[in-house]
Amino acid sequence: MSPSSDATATPATATAAHEATVVLPANLHARPAGQLARAAAGFTSSIELEHKGRTVNPTGVLAVMGLGATSGTTVTVRAEGPDAEQAVTALADILANAE
Repeated sequence: MSPSSDATATPATATAAHEATVVLPANLHARPAGQLARAAAGFTSSIELEHKGRTVNPTGVLAVMGLGATSGTTVTVRAEGPDAEQAVTALADILANAE
């Protein structure tokens, strides 16, 4: 029997890169750091936060708090992967609404 000519090709995974910069309304303390870590863990994209030249993976609360971001400073959210846009939007929203 000959191989079938209608073999299904595996679709390529869509990847995207997105970035957002947020001016913090409050210090990046335990509560918003925990919110960021929980939200970041729910995405498949590779995500990073950058503040004053330091970059961390936001899935760890201590790493996020270790950025030392304070009220009025900027934090950049970057993500690359299939849900990058949603990841950046969600994390930027948490940062923009930190109390």
